[in-house]
Amino acid sequence: MEFALITFLNGLSYGFLLFMLSSGLTLIYSMMGVPNFAHASFYMLGAYAAYAISSVLGFWPALVLAPLLIGALGALIEHYGLRIVHRYGHIPELLFTFGLSYMVVEVVQLIWGRAPVPYRIPPELDGTLFTLYSTTFPVYRGFMLLVAACMLVAIYALLRHTRIGLTIQAALTHPQMAEALGHNVPRVFMLVFGGGCALAALAGVIGGNAFVTEPGMAGAVGSIIFVVVIVGGLGSLAGAFIASMLIGLAQTFAVALDYSPASVLATLGVTIDPGAPLQALLGLSIAQVAPILPYLLLIVMLIVRPKGLMGTREG
Repeated sequence: MEFALITFLNGLSYGFLLFMLSSGLTLIYSMMGVPNFAHASFYMLGAYAAYAISSVLGFWPALVLAPLLIGALGALIEHYGLRIVHRYGHIPELLFTFGLSYMVVEVVQLIWGRAPVPYRIPPELDGTLFTLYSTTFPVYRGFMLLVAACMLVAIYALLRHTRIGLTIQAALTHPQMAEALGHNVPRVFMLVFGGGCALAALAGVIGGNAFVTEPGMAGAVGSIIFVVVIVGGLGSLAGAFIASMLIGLAQTFAVALDYSPASVLATLGVTIDPGAPLQALLGLSIAQVAPILPYLLLIVMLIVRPKGLMGTREG
């Protein structure tokens, strides 16, 4: 019971972090119709910006300022880059974001170097939230859950219960009609793109010190984000949330389990010849295959339901 509860909470915190990343990408895809390959780069920029700001002003100002700065940068990139490229079609947009992701990595390495930076958890959040038997749950994990939950509620309330949210939804689904009604659709697109980048940066602020802040962090999560978006359904925030929780919990439980088919068979009294062809495969533990579980889920989803869990279109 203790193992299951702690692992479940760790899986929730990881799943919420994935949702913070995938929600921004989902909004941007809904707007552009093209996956933003540079999205994970804004996650990395959020972590580095928070590190730079926190070294001067502290963690709490960085928690607010870093997403705002990266969101403003994303809005500028959309206005002076993607908007111009958009007239040539989706392939140039995709190539633009692909090149941007590499450029961001190079810029980060030029400024902060290739080694990890000492972006640490603030002292007031560096402790134990509660203890079950001999297992502790950190305060910062609880803080990550709180921030992600507040972000989820804020996005839902903004899109469903405010005039701004209704305008955004109208611009995303029926841009010509929204423009005919007097709304500045390009400005809405710019704000949505900037908001998506800010959400990714917020995930970097609270995830950079929980894990590690280094130039390879964007590549480490970039592929997982696209798995979440595709499994959840392209353009579906609800689907992205479900897929984030599913993948976060599945990977966390898999990493925590150190069982292999060979060990299970051994407990049942079944012995396997060491020279058998499947010995190496049966000897792999669940923890060892945990990194490929999201991609297996992606393959199964594309075969069974190409639109994803709650998607409305296949691509």
